[in-house]
Amino acid sequence: MPNSPSDAPRRITVQRRGPLLVEGPVEVELEDGTTVSSDRFRVALCTCRRSRRYPWCDTSHRARTTGGDDSGRPSDGASRRSRDSRQ
Repeated sequence: MPNSPSDAPRRITVQRRGPLLVEGPVEVELEDGTTVSSDRFRVALCTCRRSRRYPWCDTSHRARTTGGDDSGRPSDGASRRSRDSRQ
């Protein structure tokens, strides 16, 4: 029975700019009341809502960079720094 006193607590790892990592198996209830489940030993739950597989993370949060435009390319300052570091 889920949530019985004998069950060990689930560990959830919070990452600053990434998904919530939850030790599985898990069952997630979505906003519309439907549930999705995974029997994997660890699942990544999307927190940015960019995932095409929501609520599961597909690493879409990595596509957007800070300081760049929305194209995912680095800003001029970032590319300039990388050129300077090669010299």
